[in-house]
Amino acid sequence: MRERIEQCPSRLTRRPEYLRVARGRRKAVTPGIVVQARARDTGQQGGRQDGQQGSQQGGQQDGDGKVFRVGFTASRKVGNAVARNRARRRLKAVASDVMQHLAKTGTDYVLIARGATVERAYDDLLGDLRSALRRLHKSQGLRESRGSREEKRDEGSGDD
Repeated sequence: MRERIEQCPSRLTRRPEYLRVARGRRKAVTPGIVVQARARDTGQQGGRQDGQQGSQQGGQQDGDGKVFRVGFTASRKVGNAVARNRARRRLKAVASDVMQHLAKTGTDYVLIARGATVERAYDDLLGDLRSALRRLHKSQGLRESRGSREEKRDEGSGDD
């Protein structure tokens, strides 16, 4: 039986929020789920660019870095509308069981359904999400930004 969660994570609801996470280029692919992640800037107000503050949920503001946010998506590759909705529901259930324990605060996550999401066993989906989150968090400090790589390249080919 699933445990009841006291605080629900905030949701990504707007296209620019999903695109910002995708531009972060951090993702982990498993047989049942693709997980994208991006740390939120401290100045962002819930992903809103119009200067208004983000919605409040559970007594915490989205943009203050004290909560994590999650978005769910399923493309037409997953199947017809019924299959896509079922895949999204399964992702939401898996996220409610796993994310409270493994997600990092101040981070936005996008869970993308794959073709196998609908038929995959629930326990396997749980394992997929756990391993994806661990891989994302492990690689978080190891990756350097594209700009820092270009700076190093310029320094090496400089004033000889």
